[in-house]
Amino acid sequence: MDKEQLDAIRAAREKWDQGMVKKTLDKFPERRDRFESTSGFEFERLYDPAHTADLDYLEQLGFPGEYPFTRGVQPTMYRGRFWTMRQYAGFGSAAETNARFRYLLEHGQTGLSVAFDLPTQMGYDSDHPLVLGEVGKVGVAIDSMRDMETLFDQIPLDKVSTSMTINAPATILLAMYIAVAEKQGVSPDKLAGTIQNDILKEYIARGTYIYPPRPSMRLVTDSFRYCSAHVPKWNTISISGYHIREAGSTAVQEVAFTLADGIAYVQAALDAGMETDTFASRLSFFFNGHNNLLEEVAKFRAARRLWARIMKDRFGAKNPKSWMLRFHTQTAGSMLTLQQPENNIVRVAMQCLAAALGGSQSIHTNSMDEAISLPSEDSARIALRTQQILAHENGVADVIDPLGGAYFIEALTDKIEAQAADYIRRIDDMGGMLAAIESGYVQREIHNAAYAWQKDVEKKRKIIVGVNQYQMDEKKAQPFKIDPAVEKAQLARLAEVKASRDDNAAHAALDAVRAAAREPDAPMMQTFIAAVKANATLGEICGVLREEFGQYRENVKF
Repeated sequence: MDKEQLDAIRAAREKWDQGMVKKTLDKFPERRDRFESTSGFEFERLYDPAHTADLDYLEQLGFPGEYPFTRGVQPTMYRGRFWTMRQYAGFGSAAETNARFRYLLEHGQTGLSVAFDLPTQMGYDSDHPLVLGEVGKVGVAIDSMRDMETLFDQIPLDKVSTSMTINAPATILLAMYIAVAEKQGVSPDKLAGTIQNDILKEYIARGTYIYPPRPSMRLVTDSFRYCSAHVPKWNTISISGYHIREAGSTAVQEVAFTLADGIAYVQAALDAGMETDTFASRLSFFFNGHNNLLEEVAKFRAARRLWARIMKDRFGAKNPKSWMLRFHTQTAGSMLTLQQPENNIVRVAMQCLAAALGGSQSIHTNSMDEAISLPSEDSARIALRTQQILAHENGVADVIDPLGGAYFIEALTDKIEAQAADYIRRIDDMGGMLAAIESGYVQREIHNAAYAWQKDVEKKRKIIVGVNQYQMDEKKAQPFKIDPAVEKAQLARLAEVKASRDDNAAHAALDAVRAAAREPDAPMMQTFIAAVKANATLGEICGVLREEFGQYRENVKF
Protein backbone atom coordinates (compact mmCIF):
# COMPACT_ATOMS: atom_id res chain seq x y z
CA MET A 1 0.00 0.00 0.00
CA ASP A 2 1.15 3.53 -0.62
CA LYS A 3 1.53 6.17 2.08
CA GLU A 4 -1.83 7.77 1.32
CA GLN A 5 -3.67 4.47 1.76
CA LEU A 6 -1.86 3.69 5.00
CA ASP A 7 -2.57 7.15 6.41
CA ALA A 8 -6.25 6.66 5.59
CA ILE A 9 -6.26 3.27 7.40
CA ARG A 10 -4.52 4.75 10.45
CA ALA A 11 -7.03 7.60 10.61
CA ALA A 12 -9.95 5.19 10.31
CA ARG A 13 -8.43 2.99 12.99
CA GLU A 14 -8.11 5.94 15.37
CA LYS A 15 -11.73 6.83 14.77
CA TRP A 16 -12.78 3.22 15.43
CA ASP A 17 -10.71 3.04 18.63
CA GLN A 18 -12.08 6.30 20.02
CA GLY A 19 -15.64 5.68 18.90
CA MET A 20 -17.05 2.19 18.65
CA VAL A 21 -14.39 0.45 20.77
CA LYS A 22 -14.50 3.03 23.59
CA LYS A 23 -18.32 2.85 23.80
CA THR A 24 -18.20 -0.94 23.89
CA LEU A 25 -15.53 -1.00 26.60
CA ASP A 26 -17.57 1.37 28.77
CA LYS A 27 -20.38 -1.20 28.78
CA PHE A 28 -18.46 -4.46 28.43
CA PRO A 29 -14.87 -4.33 29.70
CA GLU A 30 -12.46 -6.84 28.22
CA ARG A 31 -11.65 -10.00 30.16
CA ARG A 32 -8.28 -8.72 31.34
CA ASP A 33 -6.00 -5.72 30.99
CA ARG A 34 -3.28 -7.51 29.04
CA PHE A 35 -3.42 -10.31 26.47
CA GLU A 36 -0.11 -11.95 25.71
CA SER A 37 1.63 -14.93 24.17
CA THR A 38 3.58 -17.58 26.07
CA SER A 39 6.71 -15.57 25.21
CA GLY A 40 5.27 -12.46 26.84
CA PHE A 41 4.41 -10.58 23.64
CA GLU A 42 1.46 -8.31 24.27
CA PHE A 43 -1.26 -8.92 21.72
CA GLU A 44 -2.93 -5.80 20.41
CA ARG A 45 -6.68 -5.81 20.03
CA LEU A 46 -6.57 -5.83 16.23
CA TYR A 47 -3.91 -6.01 13.54
CA ASP A 48 -4.24 -4.12 10.28
CA PRO A 49 -2.11 -3.21 7.23
CA ALA A 50 -0.16 -0.64 9.25
CA HIS A 51 1.45 -3.50 11.20
CA THR A 52 2.96 -4.91 8.02
CA ALA A 53 3.63 -1.64 6.23
CA ASP A 54 7.37 -2.36 5.99
CA LEU A 55 6.96 -5.96 4.80
CA ASP A 56 9.13 -6.76 1.78
CA TYR A 57 7.35 -9.74 0.29
CA LEU A 58 10.21 -11.18 -1.77
CA GLU A 59 12.85 -10.60 0.90
CA GLN A 60 10.86 -11.73 3.95
CA LEU A 61 8.36 -14.20 2.56
CA GLY A 62 9.10 -15.32 -0.98
CA PHE A 63 7.53 -18.51 -2.31
CA PRO A 64 7.43 -22.04 -0.91
CA GLY A 65 10.56 -24.02 -1.80
CA GLU A 66 12.62 -20.85 -2.28
CA TYR A 67 14.77 -18.67 -0.03
CA PRO A 68 14.04 -17.60 2.71
CA PHE A 69 11.57 -20.53 3.02
CA THR A 70 9.24 -18.61 5.34
CA ARG A 71 6.26 -20.14 3.56
CA GLY A 72 7.59 -23.71 3.44
CA VAL A 73 10.51 -25.80 2.26
CA GLN A 74 8.69 -27.60 -0.58
CA PRO A 75 7.09 -25.90 -3.60
CA THR A 76 3.77 -27.76 -3.25
CA MET A 77 3.97 -28.80 0.44
CA TYR A 78 1.06 -31.06 1.46
CA ARG A 79 -0.65 -30.82 -1.94
CA GLY A 80 2.04 -33.26 -3.10
CA ARG A 81 2.09 -35.49 -0.05
CA PHE A 82 1.14 -35.18 3.60
CA TRP A 83 3.64 -34.74 6.38
CA THR A 84 5.09 -38.03 7.65
CA MET A 85 2.90 -39.39 10.43
CA ARG A 86 5.66 -40.59 12.70
CA GLN A 87 4.32 -41.83 16.04
CA TYR A 88 6.92 -42.18 18.80
CA ALA A 89 6.76 -45.63 20.39
CA GLY A 90 8.85 -47.98 22.48
CA PHE A 91 8.42 -49.96 25.68
CA GLY A 92 9.48 -53.18 27.31
CA SER A 93 11.26 -55.61 25.04
CA ALA A 94 12.25 -55.30 21.40
CA ALA A 95 9.61 -57.89 20.50
CA GLU A 96 6.81 -55.92 22.22
CA THR A 97 7.86 -52.69 20.55
CA ASN A 98 8.09 -54.44 17.18
CA ALA A 99 4.47 -55.52 17.63
CA ARG A 100 3.43 -51.91 18.41
CA PHE A 101 5.34 -50.65 15.34
CA ARG A 102 3.57 -53.12 13.08
CA TYR A 103 0.21 -52.26 14.68
CA LEU A 104 0.72 -48.55 13.93
CA LEU A 105 1.94 -49.24 10.38
CA GLU A 106 -1.15 -51.37 9.76
CA HIS A 107 -3.30 -48.41 10.88
CA GLY A 108 -1.68 -45.95 8.48
CA GLN A 109 1.42 -44.62 10.21
CA THR A 110 3.98 -43.61 7.58
CA GLY A 111 7.23 -43.51 9.59
CA LEU A 112 8.71 -45.11 12.70
CA SER A 113 10.05 -43.29 15.75
CA VAL A 114 11.86 -45.27 18.44
CA ALA A 115 11.72 -44.46 22.15
CA PHE A 116 14.57 -46.08 24.09
CA ASP A 117 14.57 -46.86 27.80
CA LEU A 118 16.73 -44.82 30.16
CA PRO A 119 19.50 -47.43 30.51
CA THR A 120 19.92 -47.42 26.72
CA GLN A 121 19.86 -43.62 26.59
CA MET A 122 22.57 -43.48 29.27
CA GLY A 123 24.74 -46.11 27.59
CA TYR A 124 24.27 -48.90 30.12
CA ASP A 125 23.43 -52.52 29.47
CA SER A 126 20.34 -53.91 31.15
CA ASP A 127 22.46 -55.91 33.61
CA HIS A 128 24.28 -52.86 35.02
CA PRO A 129 23.66 -52.43 38.79
CA LEU A 130 22.65 -48.77 38.36
CA VAL A 131 19.66 -49.56 36.13
CA LEU A 132 17.82 -52.11 38.25
CA GLY A 133 14.06 -51.55 37.86
CA GLU A 134 14.39 -49.18 34.86
CA VAL A 135 14.70 -51.71 32.03
CA GLY A 136 11.99 -51.18 29.40
CA LYS A 137 10.11 -48.61 31.50
CA VAL A 138 10.07 -45.48 29.31
CA GLY A 139 11.16 -47.03 26.06
CA VAL A 140 12.57 -50.18 24.55
CA ALA A 141 15.70 -51.85 25.94
CA ILE A 142 18.43 -52.30 23.30
CA ASP A 143 21.64 -53.92 24.53
CA SER A 144 22.98 -55.55 21.39
CA MET A 145 22.58 -55.88 17.68
CA ARG A 146 20.36 -58.91 18.28
CA ASP A 147 17.85 -56.67 20.09
CA MET A 148 17.94 -54.31 17.13
CA GLU A 149 17.25 -57.22 14.76
CA THR A 150 14.20 -58.16 16.82
CA LEU A 151 13.03 -54.55 16.95
CA PHE A 152 12.84 -54.37 13.15
CA ASP A 153 11.80 -57.94 12.43
CA GLN A 154 9.49 -58.10 9.37
CA ILE A 155 9.96 -54.35 8.79
CA PRO A 156 11.87 -53.74 5.52
CA LEU A 157 14.32 -50.95 6.26
CA ASP A 158 14.52 -49.85 2.62
CA LYS A 159 10.76 -49.16 2.64
CA VAL A 160 10.32 -47.21 5.88
CA SER A 161 12.08 -44.21 7.43
CA THR A 162 13.04 -44.49 11.07
CA SER A 163 13.70 -41.79 13.65
CA MET A 164 15.63 -42.71 16.79
CA THR A 165 15.44 -40.48 19.86
CA ILE A 166 18.90 -41.20 21.17
CA ASN A 167 21.73 -38.79 21.92
CA ALA A 168 24.88 -39.67 23.85
CA PRO A 169 25.05 -43.21 22.33
CA ALA A 170 23.42 -42.16 19.03
CA THR A 171 26.29 -43.24 16.79
CA ILE A 172 26.32 -46.71 18.32
CA LEU A 173 22.57 -47.21 17.79
CA LEU A 174 22.99 -45.97 14.22
CA ALA A 175 25.80 -48.52 13.77
CA MET A 176 23.40 -51.26 14.92
CA TYR A 177 20.73 -50.04 12.50
CA ILE A 178 23.18 -50.06 9.59
CA ALA A 179 24.35 -53.57 10.52
CA VAL A 180 20.78 -54.89 10.79
CA ALA A 181 19.94 -53.36 7.40
CA GLU A 182 22.93 -55.11 5.85
CA LYS A 183 21.66 -58.43 7.25
CA GLN A 184 18.34 -57.67 5.53
CA GLY A 185 20.25 -57.07 2.29
CA VAL A 186 19.74 -53.29 2.41
CA SER A 187 22.82 -51.20 1.70
CA PRO A 188 23.46 -48.04 3.79
CA ASP A 189 22.79 -45.73 0.84
CA LYS A 190 19.17 -46.97 0.77
CA LEU A 191 18.44 -46.10 4.41
CA ALA A 192 16.29 -43.10 5.30
CA GLY A 193 15.69 -41.71 8.75
CA THR A 194 17.09 -39.61 11.58
CA ILE A 195 19.10 -39.96 14.76
CA GLN A 196 18.46 -37.21 17.26
CA ASN A 197 22.19 -37.02 18.11
CA ASP A 198 21.70 -33.56 19.71
CA ILE A 199 23.94 -33.67 22.74
CA LEU A 200 23.95 -29.93 23.47
CA LYS A 201 20.28 -29.85 24.43
CA GLU A 202 20.98 -32.71 26.86
CA TYR A 203 23.25 -30.40 28.85
CA ILE A 204 20.65 -27.65 28.58
CA ALA A 205 17.34 -29.35 29.25
CA ARG A 206 17.11 -33.12 29.30
CA GLY A 207 20.05 -34.65 31.14
CA THR A 208 20.78 -37.90 29.27
CA TYR A 209 24.42 -37.03 28.65
CA ILE A 210 27.42 -39.29 29.25
CA TYR A 211 30.64 -37.63 28.13
CA PRO A 212 31.83 -34.01 28.44
CA PRO A 213 30.72 -31.61 25.69
CA ARG A 214 33.86 -31.52 23.56
CA PRO A 215 34.37 -35.28 22.97
CA SER A 216 30.59 -35.54 22.55
CA MET A 217 30.79 -33.00 19.74
CA ARG A 218 33.48 -35.12 18.13
CA LEU A 219 31.06 -38.05 17.95
CA VAL A 220 28.43 -35.81 16.35
CA THR A 221 30.72 -34.49 13.63
CA ASP A 222 32.08 -38.00 13.02
CA SER A 223 28.54 -39.12 12.20
CA PHE A 224 28.19 -36.15 9.81
CA ARG A 225 31.33 -37.22 7.95
CA TYR A 226 30.46 -40.92 7.82
CA CYS A 227 26.85 -40.47 6.71
CA SER A 228 27.66 -37.89 4.05
CA ALA A 229 29.87 -40.53 2.42
CA HIS A 230 27.94 -43.75 3.13
CA VAL A 231 24.35 -43.02 4.27
CA PRO A 232 23.40 -39.99 2.15
CA LYS A 233 19.62 -40.15 2.80
CA TRP A 234 20.07 -40.15 6.57
CA ASN A 235 19.45 -37.05 8.69
CA THR A 236 22.53 -37.06 10.88
CA ILE A 237 21.04 -34.91 13.63
CA SER A 238 17.68 -33.67 14.82
CA ILE A 239 18.51 -30.39 16.51
CA SER A 240 15.90 -30.34 19.20
CA GLY A 241 13.97 -27.40 20.53
CA TYR A 242 11.31 -29.81 21.76
CA HIS A 243 13.02 -30.63 25.04
CA ILE A 244 14.05 -27.01 25.56
CA ARG A 245 10.36 -26.08 25.41
CA GLU A 246 9.39 -29.03 27.62
CA ALA A 247 11.85 -27.72 30.21
CA GLY A 248 9.87 -24.48 30.33
CA SER A 249 11.29 -22.12 27.72
CA THR A 250 9.27 -19.57 25.81
CA ALA A 251 8.65 -19.87 22.07
CA VAL A 252 11.37 -17.29 21.39
CA GLN A 253 13.88 -19.16 23.56
CA GLU A 254 12.97 -22.42 21.83
CA VAL A 255 13.85 -20.92 18.45
CA ALA A 256 16.94 -19.06 19.67
CA PHE A 257 18.57 -21.84 21.67
CA THR A 258 17.79 -24.49 19.05
CA LEU A 259 19.32 -22.46 16.23
CA ALA A 260 22.28 -21.52 18.45
CA ASP A 261 22.85 -25.25 18.97
CA GLY A 262 22.65 -25.66 15.19
CA ILE A 263 25.29 -22.95 14.72
CA ALA A 264 27.57 -24.79 17.16
CA TYR A 265 27.21 -28.07 15.24
CA VAL A 266 27.89 -26.44 11.89
CA GLN A 267 30.95 -24.66 13.27
CA ALA A 268 32.24 -27.88 14.85
CA ALA A 269 31.94 -29.68 11.51
CA LEU A 270 33.78 -26.85 9.74
CA ASP A 271 36.50 -26.95 12.41
CA ALA A 272 36.81 -30.70 11.74
CA GLY A 273 37.61 -29.91 8.11
CA MET A 274 34.25 -30.51 6.44
CA GLU A 275 32.72 -28.31 3.75
CA THR A 276 29.32 -26.81 4.65
CA ASP A 277 27.44 -28.11 1.65
CA THR A 278 28.66 -31.68 2.18
CA PHE A 279 26.63 -32.11 5.38
CA ALA A 280 24.24 -29.16 5.90
CA SER A 281 21.40 -30.51 3.78
CA ARG A 282 21.02 -33.49 6.16
CA LEU A 283 20.65 -31.38 9.30
CA SER A 284 17.10 -31.59 10.60
CA PHE A 285 15.23 -29.97 13.48
CA PHE A 286 12.67 -30.98 16.07
CA PHE A 287 10.19 -28.51 17.57
CA ASN A 288 7.40 -28.50 20.10
CA GLY A 289 3.77 -27.98 19.14
CA HIS A 290 2.61 -25.92 22.11
CA ASN A 291 -0.73 -24.48 23.19
CA ASN A 292 -0.87 -20.99 21.66
CA LEU A 293 -1.82 -21.95 18.12
CA LEU A 294 -1.10 -18.66 16.35
CA GLU A 295 2.19 -18.05 18.17
CA GLU A 296 3.30 -21.56 17.21
CA VAL A 297 2.55 -20.97 13.53
CA ALA A 298 4.57 -17.75 13.62
CA LYS A 299 7.36 -19.55 15.53
CA PHE A 300 7.80 -22.18 12.82
CA ARG A 301 7.83 -19.57 10.06
CA ALA A 302 10.34 -17.37 11.92
CA ALA A 303 12.66 -20.33 12.59
CA ARG A 304 12.72 -21.27 8.90
CA ARG A 305 13.56 -17.74 7.79
CA LEU A 306 16.20 -17.16 10.45
CA TRP A 307 17.99 -20.45 9.75
CA ALA A 308 18.04 -19.75 6.01
CA ARG A 309 19.74 -16.42 6.66
CA ILE A 310 22.21 -17.98 9.10
CA MET A 311 23.27 -20.68 6.63
CA LYS A 312 23.43 -18.38 3.63
CA ASP A 313 24.96 -15.29 5.17
CA ARG A 314 26.92 -16.53 8.19
CA PHE A 315 28.24 -19.82 6.83
CA GLY A 316 28.23 -19.05 3.10
CA ALA A 317 26.39 -22.21 2.09
CA LYS A 318 25.80 -22.27 -1.65
CA ASN A 319 23.34 -25.14 -2.03
CA PRO A 320 19.75 -24.00 -1.38
CA LYS A 321 19.12 -27.35 0.35
CA SER A 322 21.66 -26.28 2.96
CA TRP A 323 19.50 -23.25 3.77
CA MET A 324 16.35 -25.28 4.47
CA LEU A 325 15.11 -25.84 7.99
CA ARG A 326 13.29 -29.18 7.78
CA PHE A 327 11.62 -30.16 11.02
CA HIS A 328 9.59 -32.71 12.91
CA THR A 329 6.98 -31.57 15.43
CA GLN A 330 5.77 -33.39 18.51
CA THR A 331 2.80 -32.09 20.44
CA ALA A 332 3.59 -30.75 23.91
CA GLY A 333 3.92 -33.51 26.47
CA SER A 334 4.28 -30.97 29.27
CA MET A 335 0.83 -29.59 28.45
CA LEU A 336 -0.91 -32.95 28.90
CA THR A 337 -2.85 -33.19 32.14
CA LEU A 338 -3.46 -36.05 34.52
CA GLN A 339 -6.80 -34.45 35.31
CA GLN A 340 -9.59 -35.10 32.79
CA PRO A 341 -7.23 -36.87 30.34
CA GLU A 342 -9.86 -36.89 27.58
CA ASN A 343 -9.27 -33.13 27.30
CA ASN A 344 -5.80 -33.97 26.02
CA ILE A 345 -7.32 -35.21 22.76
CA VAL A 346 -8.52 -31.66 22.06
CA ARG A 347 -5.21 -30.11 23.13
CA VAL A 348 -3.26 -32.46 20.89
CA ALA A 349 -5.54 -31.78 17.92
CA MET A 350 -4.97 -28.02 18.24
CA GLN A 351 -1.21 -28.47 18.63
CA CYS A 352 -1.15 -30.75 15.58
CA LEU A 353 -3.11 -28.12 13.64
CA ALA A 354 -0.45 -25.53 14.52
CA ALA A 355 2.28 -27.86 13.23
CA ALA A 356 0.43 -28.39 9.94
CA LEU A 357 -0.33 -24.69 9.49
CA GLY A 358 3.34 -23.99 10.26
CA GLY A 359 4.61 -26.38 7.57
CA SER A 360 6.07 -29.30 9.56
CA GLN A 361 7.66 -32.17 7.59
CA SER A 362 6.59 -34.84 10.08
CA ILE A 363 4.39 -34.89 13.18
CA HIS A 364 3.94 -37.02 16.29
CA THR A 365 0.69 -36.60 18.21
CA ASN A 366 0.80 -37.50 21.89
CA SER A 367 -1.68 -39.95 23.33
CA MET A 368 -4.26 -38.71 25.81
CA ASP A 369 -3.01 -40.92 28.67
CA GLU A 370 0.70 -40.05 28.52
CA ALA A 371 0.44 -37.88 31.64
CA ILE A 372 -0.50 -41.09 33.44
CA SER A 373 1.72 -43.76 31.91
CA LEU A 374 2.97 -45.19 28.64
CA PRO A 375 0.11 -44.95 26.13
CA SER A 376 -2.33 -47.79 25.70
CA GLU A 377 -2.90 -49.28 22.25
CA ASP A 378 -6.30 -47.58 21.97
CA SER A 379 -5.01 -44.13 22.89
CA ALA A 380 -2.06 -44.51 20.51
CA ARG A 381 -4.53 -45.26 17.71
CA ILE A 382 -6.64 -42.19 18.59
CA ALA A 383 -3.49 -40.04 18.46
CA LEU A 384 -2.70 -41.34 14.98
CA ARG A 385 -6.32 -40.88 13.87
CA THR A 386 -6.05 -37.23 14.99
CA GLN A 387 -3.41 -36.65 12.33
CA GLN A 388 -5.34 -38.56 9.71
CA ILE A 389 -8.51 -36.56 10.32
CA LEU A 390 -6.53 -33.33 10.09
CA ALA A 391 -4.91 -34.45 6.86
CA HIS A 392 -8.01 -35.70 5.09
CA GLU A 393 -11.10 -34.00 6.47
CA ASN A 394 -10.70 -30.26 7.05
CA GLY A 395 -8.79 -28.87 4.07
CA VAL A 396 -5.86 -27.49 6.06
CA ALA A 397 -3.43 -29.43 3.84
CA ASP A 398 -4.90 -28.14 0.60
CA VAL A 399 -3.35 -24.65 0.62
CA ILE A 400 0.28 -23.78 1.31
CA ASP A 401 0.90 -21.49 4.29
CA PRO A 402 -2.79 -20.53 4.56
CA LEU A 403 -2.15 -17.96 7.30
CA GLY A 404 0.63 -16.25 5.38
CA GLY A 405 -0.13 -12.58 4.82
CA ALA A 406 -2.37 -12.28 7.88
CA TYR A 407 -1.42 -9.03 9.57
CA PHE A 408 -1.08 -10.62 12.99
CA ILE A 409 0.87 -13.68 11.80
CA GLU A 410 3.37 -11.60 9.82
CA ALA A 411 3.86 -9.11 12.66
CA LEU A 412 4.41 -11.94 15.16
CA THR A 413 6.75 -13.83 12.81
CA ASP A 414 8.92 -10.69 12.55
CA LYS A 415 8.90 -10.20 16.32
CA ILE A 416 9.89 -13.80 17.12
CA GLU A 417 12.66 -13.73 14.53
CA ALA A 418 14.05 -10.43 15.85
CA GLN A 419 14.07 -11.52 19.49
CA ALA A 420 15.54 -14.94 18.68
CA ALA A 421 18.29 -13.26 16.64
CA ASP A 422 19.02 -11.01 19.61
CA TYR A 423 19.48 -14.06 21.85
CA ILE A 424 21.87 -15.58 19.30
CA ARG A 425 23.92 -12.36 19.25
CA ARG A 426 24.21 -12.49 23.05
CA ILE A 427 25.34 -16.13 22.87
CA ASP A 428 27.91 -15.22 20.19
CA ASP A 429 29.25 -12.51 22.51
CA MET A 430 29.75 -15.16 25.22
CA GLY A 431 31.89 -17.23 22.87
CA GLY A 432 29.22 -19.48 21.41
CA MET A 433 26.77 -22.07 22.63
CA LEU A 434 29.27 -24.33 24.38
CA ALA A 435 30.50 -21.42 26.48
CA ALA A 436 26.92 -20.29 27.18
CA ILE A 437 26.01 -23.80 28.36
CA GLU A 438 29.13 -24.17 30.48
CA SER A 439 28.40 -20.84 32.19
CA GLY A 440 24.80 -21.89 32.90
CA TYR A 441 23.34 -18.93 31.01
CA VAL A 442 20.98 -20.94 28.82
CA GLN A 443 19.81 -23.15 31.68
CA ARG A 444 19.06 -20.10 33.85
CA GLU A 445 17.04 -18.42 31.10
CA ILE A 446 14.88 -21.53 30.73
CA HIS A 447 14.57 -21.92 34.51
CA ASN A 448 13.34 -18.34 34.86
CA ALA A 449 10.78 -18.78 32.07
CA ALA A 450 9.49 -22.02 33.61
CA TYR A 451 9.17 -20.35 37.01
CA ALA A 452 7.23 -17.44 35.52
CA TRP A 453 4.84 -19.86 33.75
CA GLN A 454 4.23 -21.81 36.96
CA LYS A 455 3.47 -18.62 38.90
CA ASP A 456 0.97 -17.59 36.21
CA VAL A 457 -0.77 -20.96 36.49
CA GLU A 458 -0.90 -20.81 40.28
CA LYS A 459 -2.32 -17.27 40.21
CA LYS A 460 -4.75 -18.26 37.44
CA ARG A 461 -3.35 -15.73 35.01
CA LYS A 462 -3.10 -18.76 32.73
CA ILE A 463 -6.03 -21.17 32.82
CA ILE A 464 -5.40 -24.90 32.42
CA VAL A 465 -8.80 -26.53 31.99
CA GLY A 466 -9.36 -29.22 34.59
CA VAL A 467 -6.28 -28.20 36.60
CA ASN A 468 -6.79 -24.70 37.97
CA GLN A 469 -10.32 -24.17 36.67
CA TYR A 470 -13.29 -26.36 35.74
CA GLN A 471 -12.11 -29.14 38.07
CA MET A 472 -14.28 -32.16 38.84
CA ASP A 473 -14.18 -35.31 40.93
CA GLU A 474 -12.63 -38.09 38.90
CA LYS A 475 -12.02 -41.79 39.12
CA LYS A 476 -8.38 -42.74 39.43
CA ALA A 477 -7.02 -43.71 36.01
CA GLN A 478 -5.52 -47.16 35.54
CA PRO A 479 -2.01 -46.77 34.10
CA PHE A 480 -0.47 -49.04 31.50
CA LYS A 481 2.29 -50.91 33.33
CA ILE A 482 5.37 -52.79 32.21
CA ASP A 483 5.45 -56.34 33.54
CA PRO A 484 8.52 -56.83 35.80
CA ALA A 485 9.12 -60.05 33.88
CA VAL A 486 10.31 -57.90 30.96
CA GLU A 487 13.50 -57.01 32.81
CA LYS A 488 14.18 -60.64 33.78
CA ALA A 489 13.72 -61.78 30.17
CA GLN A 490 15.95 -58.99 28.86
CA LEU A 491 18.73 -59.99 31.26
CA ALA A 492 18.46 -63.59 30.05
CA ARG A 493 18.71 -62.49 26.40
CA LEU A 494 21.74 -60.34 27.17
CA ALA A 495 23.44 -63.19 29.02
CA GLU A 496 22.80 -65.48 26.06
CA VAL A 497 24.37 -62.96 23.66
CA LYS A 498 27.51 -62.71 25.77
CA ALA A 499 27.73 -66.49 26.24
CA SER A 500 27.29 -67.38 22.57
CA ARG A 501 29.45 -64.74 20.88
CA ASP A 502 33.11 -65.02 19.92
CA ASP A 503 34.63 -63.22 22.91
CA ASN A 504 37.99 -62.74 21.23
CA ALA A 505 36.36 -60.98 18.27
CA ALA A 506 34.20 -58.82 20.56
CA HIS A 507 37.14 -57.70 22.69
CA ALA A 508 39.32 -57.07 19.66
CA ALA A 509 36.58 -54.80 18.29
CA LEU A 510 36.38 -52.97 21.62
CA ASP A 511 40.16 -52.49 21.55
CA ALA A 512 39.77 -50.89 18.10
CA VAL A 513 37.15 -48.49 19.54
CA ARG A 514 39.58 -47.56 22.32
CA ALA A 515 42.45 -46.97 19.91
CA ALA A 516 40.29 -44.71 17.72
CA ALA A 517 39.04 -42.76 20.74
CA ARG A 518 42.63 -41.98 21.72
CA GLU A 519 43.39 -40.44 18.32
CA PRO A 520 41.59 -37.07 18.03
CA ASP A 521 41.19 -37.27 14.26
CA ALA A 522 40.47 -40.98 13.93
CA PRO A 523 37.06 -41.96 12.47
CA MET A 524 34.80 -43.65 15.01
CA MET A 525 31.72 -44.88 13.11
CA GLN A 526 33.58 -47.68 11.34
CA THR A 527 34.82 -49.03 14.67
CA PHE A 528 31.29 -48.92 16.14
CA ILE A 529 29.86 -50.87 13.19
CA ALA A 530 32.58 -53.50 13.51
CA ALA A 531 32.00 -53.74 17.27
CA VAL A 532 28.23 -54.28 17.08
CA LYS A 533 28.69 -56.86 14.32
CA ALA A 534 31.01 -58.70 16.72
CA ASN A 535 28.17 -58.58 19.31
CA ALA A 536 29.91 -56.12 21.59
CA THR A 537 27.12 -54.56 23.61
CA LEU A 538 26.04 -50.96 23.89
CA GLY A 539 27.21 -50.81 27.50
CA GLU A 540 30.61 -52.26 26.66
CA ILE A 541 31.23 -49.76 23.85
CA CYS A 542 30.03 -46.81 25.97
CA GLY A 543 32.15 -48.12 28.83
CA VAL A 544 35.27 -47.87 26.70
CA LEU A 545 34.35 -44.31 25.73
CA ARG A 546 33.68 -43.41 29.38
CA GLU A 547 37.18 -44.53 30.25
CA GLU A 548 38.74 -42.54 27.41
CA PHE A 549 36.54 -39.41 27.35
CA GLY A 550 35.48 -39.18 31.00
CA GLN A 551 31.98 -38.45 32.30
CA TYR A 552 30.20 -35.09 32.47
CA ARG A 553 29.12 -33.73 35.83
CA GLU A 554 26.81 -30.73 35.80
CA ASN A 555 27.90 -27.82 38.00
CA VAL A 556 25.36 -25.15 37.04
CA LYS A 557 24.07 -23.07 39.95
CA PHE A 558 20.71 -21.29 39.82
